[in-house]
Amino acid sequence: MAEQLTLGILIVAALADSINPCVFGVLIFLLAYMTAIFKNKLKMLAAGLIYIFAVYVTYLLIGLGIFTLTKYTVGLAIPFYWIAAFIAIGAGLVEIKDFFWYGRGFSLQIIPGGAERIKKYAELMRKMESKHILLSFALAVFLGIFVVFVELPCTGAPYLVVLGLLTAGNYSDGIPLLLLYNLIFILPLFVIVGLVYFGKTSRSMEKWRKEHKGLMRLGIGLFLLALGAYMLWSVI
Repeated sequence: MAEQLTLGILIVAALADSINPCVFGVLIFLLAYMTAIFKNKLKMLAAGLIYIFAVYVTYLLIGLGIFTLTKYTVGLAIPFYWIAAFIAIGAGLVEIKDFFWYGRGFSLQIIPGGAERIKKYAELMRKMESKHILLSFALAVFLGIFVVFVELPCTGAPYLVVLGLLTAGNYSDGIPLLLLYNLIFILPLFVIVGLVYFGKTSRSMEKWRKEHKGLMRLGIGLFLLALGAYMLWSVI
């Protein structure tokens, strides 16, 4: 199996992963809480950046773990490649379905109960901030880790496809690509935190997300469908 992951595919996949409405929705909600909790804008900014750093490290370690397992487990790389291709096609069809009929049938969503847990931990952050600011920053790290795991069913398809493509290449070449993928993944999060810091309200951003979530899902779905078909075509 030849190496198939081009830099262009990786960048587009990372962008598709990063603009997922699930990612935006959770961060906008958390920023609304952080803005209310941290009266000082610099503290809110610090908490937001800490959260993003925790997301980056967690997402990277998950990808690195899967990549290492598939590369060094005999006989696993090729089946994983096929599984990733079929997941891409299935997830793409679901995302396209949600553009036309959102809420009907199966949808890619965060783990059940995840949203309630995030609200609970955000409230805990508010209580901790009044006692000691470092405790609330530590909780921002925990929230970053926790959110990555509960969002995986909603956001993980492009990442899984990229990991499947990486198995066709050398392990040493895959590490820098994983670092780049995750950097691109968090870039929109920096933009959102920056907009809130400079005065954009979380309410207006959430309104924008709801107005455009259909188009975001359609774009992600079409890309996943095309990428899954490309993966199958390249080996058949």
